[in-house]
Amino acid sequence: MRIGIDLGGTKIEGIALDDAGEELTRKRIDAPQGNYQNTLNAIVDLISDIESKTKLTGSVGIGIPGTLSPQSGLVKNANSTWLIGQPLQTNLETLLKRTIRIENDANCFVVSEATDGAAKDAEISFGVIIGTGTGGGIYVRGQSIVGANAIAGEWGHNSLPWPTLDELPGRECYCGKNGCIETWLSGPGFVNDHLSINKLISPSTAKEIVLQAEDGNEYAQASLQLYTERLAKSLASIINVLDPDVIVLGGGMSNIKQLYTAVPERWGKYVFSDLVTTQLVPPKHGDSSGVRGAAWLWPQA
Repeated sequence: MRIGIDLGGTKIEGIALDDAGEELTRKRIDAPQGNYQNTLNAIVDLISDIESKTKLTGSVGIGIPGTLSPQSGLVKNANSTWLIGQPLQTNLETLLKRTIRIENDANCFVVSEATDGAAKDAEISFGVIIGTGTGGGIYVRGQSIVGANAIAGEWGHNSLPWPTLDELPGRECYCGKNGCIETWLSGPGFVNDHLSINKLISPSTAKEIVLQAEDGNEYAQASLQLYTERLAKSLASIINVLDPDVIVLGGGMSNIKQLYTAVPERWGKYVFSDLVTTQLVPPKHGDSSGVRGAAWLWPQA
């Protein structure tokens, strides 16, 4: 049995897969906010619950919103900032009394979709997470690409490409820079931009804004069109460098259905080619694809 854990900003999801990749059980819980020890406890309790239900002991793979530093082994680049600088793998291995594998959540997502999902037959695929944060993972010819600095695919902390004057210098990002793609394309970035442009005070969610746009609200429609243009520009910059066969969208914002037609209609003017054959597709395994990829961090024996 393989156990996968997806450690998100707002939720933690666990899954157990048998040797054929069939789901044995799944559970989702709220993620502790701002507390490292509570996060450890929640992960351990979730794994214990999964093993209790299946009456099996499994390998454990964990996808995190960041990565482990190759130099120190500590968490870096996590938008769940309470994880940064923590010995997450060491602590969990001590608590679980076994070796585990930890990978960036977007890498887990692209592993899932390239193994038996929407990018199954692609030679080069790019997996995008647009949810609480904005991450990316690269899968090339049967291999997830981690990179020398363990940051391959981290497109969210490049500047928004081809910015307009009113997009400069951009919002502050938790990484210390201004104008990162994540500040525009994450769910919170989309909401903040909508509220700021329209001088609104009442809180909204990304889902509410999309529903308002579908109901004909012109302000929500304008915000969604602007989001679409920014996503098109940002993915065009990936196509210009990586030239993938398939880009798979994941995370909560990937549930906006019109993105799959509207973005490819717009990205051609930014891609350095007379023809763009890259496909933009939704995940076969839905917004829980990453947790399956975490389980697959342990390949079949």
